[in-house]
Amino acid sequence: MSTPDGPATVYLTVRVGEVRVAAWGPGAERAGSAVPAWLGAQDRPEEFEPRGHPLLTRVHRASPWLRLGRTGRTWDALVPAVLEQKVTVVEAHRVWRALLRLAGEPAPGPAPEDMRVVPTPQRVLAVTDWEWHRCGLDGARRRALRAVASVAARLEPEEAVDCADLQRRLQTVPGIGVWTAAEVVQRAFGCPDTVSYGDYHLKNLVGWSLAGKKTDDDGMMELLEPWRGQRQRVVRLLGIGGSRPPRRGPRNPPTNYRRI
Repeated sequence: MSTPDGPATVYLTVRVGEVRVAAWGPGAERAGSAVPAWLGAQDRPEEFEPRGHPLLTRVHRASPWLRLGRTGRTWDALVPAVLEQKVTVVEAHRVWRALLRLAGEPAPGPAPEDMRVVPTPQRVLAVTDWEWHRCGLDGARRRALRAVASVAARLEPEEAVDCADLQRRLQTVPGIGVWTAAEVVQRAFGCPDTVSYGDYHLKNLVGWSLAGKKTDDDGMMELLEPWRGQRQRVVRLLGIGGSRPPRRGPRNPPTNYRRI
């Protein structure tokens, strides 16, 4: 991962309920001290009330381990979130790997040989158009990534963050919409109420699990309204024990932008 002090590699092991942390690199001390937050030490699942819904009650009781973690790193969450805009997971992961190999420096310490650190904003801005094309990144996501890289320093909060305020600030950056801003605050700050409005699959997971039918994004938000303040936690619980509508249509093949 990246830190304000430089890159770091963190290795976690769990033994008899105890988490052991080893870290290397210039950012090792800062990254190591953030591990409890990563694992959800600041989350408050006891504040969630299923409100008598049988599915949520059952899943909540069966998954006491669920915690909403936070990395505290807006940039590290922004880069993959931008790459995931309007494409399949397979395609997003392929471009992410290509970008890491192109612009990410080797992870410090005894890390696997091919492991890379998230490229810095300066390194992202230095990538040329032909290199982006070789990575397979289309123009819209390329412009969005360059836009956030140019203001990345202003998006890293120095103290407690207000998720709604950070979402508004993110959406002032060209190419960053509601979905991307929501994904970032979920990953970076574990916001328990933020929902990825506009997600291709999420609305149907919520609709099918809570109402037994497909729905749209507005319908999803209506179904989640009884749990305002904990709506992201509800989504995560449904991801564990909810259900999805049957798939009947053909899968969307990934677009190879390197051939365009």
